[in-house]
Amino acid sequence: MKKKILIMSILILILFTSWVKNSSKKIEDKIFDVKENIRLLKTEIEYVLLEYNYLSSPKNLTQYQNQYFEKDLIQIDITKIRELIENNNKLLEKKLIKINK
Repeated sequence: MKKKILIMSILILILFTSWVKNSSKKIEDKIFDVKENIRLLKTEIEYVLLEYNYLSSPKNLTQYQNQYFEKDLIQIDITKIRELIENNNKLLEKKLIKINK
């Protein structure tokens, strides 16, 4: 009788160990996938930030203006920009930027 209980206990422990090992392996795989996705996204954001910082620097913008547009671009006041809206066959003018006073 003791032998049967011992064998059953060992079998149960083996099954439980196998189940725990499989579960932990699945979790490790998920963690690896998430870390890999994070690594790829970090690389992508670095490239986007580099591109943004390079293209939007005032020095570069001035160079692009001179190189591609020469004197075609003029500076305007951003508060003077308007949006045209059609409402019941009427054109309405709306300010895009509201100034807080």
